[in-house]
Amino acid sequence: MKPVETLPLSKARFRHYVKLHQKKFRDQEGLFLAEGLRTVRELCLNLPNEEMLVALLLGESETMDAGFVRSRKEKLFSLSDRECSELSQTSTSQGIFGVFRKQREGEAEAGSGVSGKSFMVALDDVQDPGNVGTILRTAVWFGADALICSVGTADRYNAKAVRSCAGSIYAVRHYGVERLDLELQRLKEIGYSIVAASLEGRDFREFDLWPEKLVLVIGNEANGVSESARALADRLVRIPHGGNHARVESLNAAVSAAILMDRLVLQ
Repeated sequence: MKPVETLPLSKARFRHYVKLHQKKFRDQEGLFLAEGLRTVRELCLNLPNEEMLVALLLGESETMDAGFVRSRKEKLFSLSDRECSELSQTSTSQGIFGVFRKQREGEAEAGSGVSGKSFMVALDDVQDPGNVGTILRTAVWFGADALICSVGTADRYNAKAVRSCAGSIYAVRHYGVERLDLELQRLKEIGYSIVAASLEGRDFREFDLWPEKLVLVIGNEANGVSESARALADRLVRIPHGGNHARVESLNAAVSAAILMDRLVLQ
C-alpha cells in the first residue's frame, strides 16, 4: 500500500499538542486530543464543520488509506514512533491522533423554548471519565437533548472519556455548570421534571408514565446524588436487584444510566 503523504510537524506544535494532556491547557486553548482509529474516524465523520478539526497526526510507520484521512491532506502531519509514544495516553500507541476544537457550548440556555417531549441527563459529580464518556454516548443513542455536568464531574475531554464516547462527543449538546442545583431549579421552572437515581428511591418499574420533559440525574459513584439535587427531585428511582438479596453494593453508574434511559425514553 502506498504510504499516505504527510506534512512535517514542527517541534513547537508537537509540544503544544502534548500539553493537551492537561485539563487546564485544554480549557485555555479550547482544544482536545483524540487517539485511535475508531475514535478519530467517528469524530471526523461527525464534525459540525471542518473548522473543528485542527490536525490529524499519523505515525511514520502507518500506511492508512482511510478516506477521512486522505481527504484532509492539508491537516495531515507525521509523527515519529517516539513522538507517538509521548503523545499517547494508552499503554501502546495506535499511531493515529486527532486534535479537535471543543464543542461550542453556546449562549442559548438548554431547554428554553422547547415544547413537547424533551429529555436531558445531568451528571452529579460522576468522577470516572470512562463513565462520563459511556453515559454521553448512551445519551446520544437514546436521543437526549443535552448532557449537563456538575463542576465535580470528570472532564468530558479527558482522554479516557473521549475514548469511551467513541467519537460521539459532537452528537449531543453538553455543558458544565458551577451549581447543578441552580441549573436543575431553572429547568424545573420551565417545565422539566427531575428524576434522580437513588438506592432509597422507588422501583422504577412502578411508574407507568413519565413526564414529557424530564432530566435524569446520575450521581457520584460512591455517594450517589447530592442532597441539593435530591431536594429538587420530583421522583427518586432505583433499579431493583435480582434474587433475595443484593450480592453487590450497587450498579456501575453508566449501566444504571443506560437502564433508566431505556425505560424513561422508550416507554
